[in-house]
Amino acid sequence: MEYHNPVLLKETVDGLDIKEDGIYVDVTFGGGGHSKEILRRLGPNGKLYAFDQDPDALENTIDDERFTLIHENFRHMKRFLRFYGVKQVDGILADFGVSSHQFDVAERGFSTRFEADLDMRMNQKSDLSAFHVVNEYDEEQLKQVLLQYGELRQAPAMAKVIVEERESEPIKTSEQLKSVLKRFLQHKKENKVLAQIYQAIRIEVNQEIEALKEFLLQTPEVLKQDGRLSFISYHSLEDRLVKRFIRNGLFEGEPERDMFGNYEVPLKKVGGLIVPTREEIKMNNRARSAKLRIAKKF
Repeated sequence: MEYHNPVLLKETVDGLDIKEDGIYVDVTFGGGGHSKEILRRLGPNGKLYAFDQDPDALENTIDDERFTLIHENFRHMKRFLRFYGVKQVDGILADFGVSSHQFDVAERGFSTRFEADLDMRMNQKSDLSAFHVVNEYDEEQLKQVLLQYGELRQAPAMAKVIVEERESEPIKTSEQLKSVLKRFLQHKKENKVLAQIYQAIRIEVNQEIEALKEFLLQTPEVLKQDGRLSFISYHSLEDRLVKRFIRNGLFEGEPERDMFGNYEVPLKKVGGLIVPTREEIKMNNRARSAKLRIAKKF
């Protein structure tokens, strides 16, 4: 089984505008598809650093003296690049979300297709799992998770039912969770609502929004002048943050203006939004929600 079929492979790497002797970072290594394409375009003096917190991804490491794989969450990018003596780079690539491998390995608990223990940890050393969220968060916390990260209108009622049902016995598996929430899973919308529920719990378990914000805030400092960002998002929460940060350098509010009234922002978007072609979606259904945004530091 292929670990991960990279989405928008050519477009994402094209967005980096690779220099042969440049230094690049792939902060979501996964199966190494994007990294291999970057290395193919780099010259002998180029360098690529990659990040992945999932231990399964380490098995895909690339035997190339120009390549270094760092087993850490990308929220620690700046610190670990400094550890390797790197202060600034020519480009940063990110393919956010869950890899095909994580979805396809049943016991990881990421997919609605399989019966599995409630887990959903990208970093298997983490103490916080889906079981903990579902069984130990209070009703208000659960409501906020489902509302903010799943954008579920029925979040208050769902949280109430989960809290009531777990009093008799813990909710340990994906099938138990589906059974507890079955009244909310209308026949025609069952898969969509389940996907939103799973997304909400997964984002909370892996602290994905906090990690994304921490990472984005580091990018202007880590990029060289004219350095490029090439980022793929898969849901509106991620894409909104990426879009706002590229536009404003902030997640909320408006940036400061200079003495001439111009906004002072570190990044500038390159081109418009890029989405997969129908042909790519046909070949890889997981590409259907992908959105690629490219920016440069100026």
